[in-house]
Amino acid sequence: MPKIILGIDPGIADTGYGVIKEEGSCLSCLTYGSIKTSPKDDLITRLDILNRELDKIIKKYKPDLASVEQLFFNKNVRTALVVGQARGVSLLTLKQNNLPIIEFTPSQVKQAVSAYGQASKKQVQKMVKLILNLKELPYPDDAADALAIAICALNSKLCLKN
Repeated sequence: MPKIILGIDPGIADTGYGVIKEEGSCLSCLTYGSIKTSPKDDLITRLDILNRELDKIIKKYKPDLASVEQLFFNKNVRTALVVGQARGVSLLTLKQNNLPIIEFTPSQVKQAVSAYGQASKKQVQKMVKLILNLKELPYPDDAADALAIAICALNSKLCLKN
């Protein structure tokens, strides 16, 4: 039975998303991109856009599992709070769609796709391209990260089965 996994890299200006499908030993990318919001809009409007767009992706691709990157410590407290709110809206949207959720730290995600927890953005992009057999590097960075988060969830589930 195919398994569809949604990866999310939360942010307020850009929330990356990536949807992958596992079928037997084959792994493929169904879609990826970024949900963008304008800094001209107030925070509540931006969070609402994030909720509605994420809900559309879930309804279209019907994932079996969602994976979300945990918030890393940010020296700018204001930025961390706003990103935390975007992350909270993402988690709520997933929960409202009855999706099981797995969370990972950035270093866990990097380790899962590159075997190095301190890999650069470019290294992660290259490995995601290779793992998913994409024709080009996934862009923007947030989308590449979301695909990596989905791959990490798949690896985690495989480890739990064994």
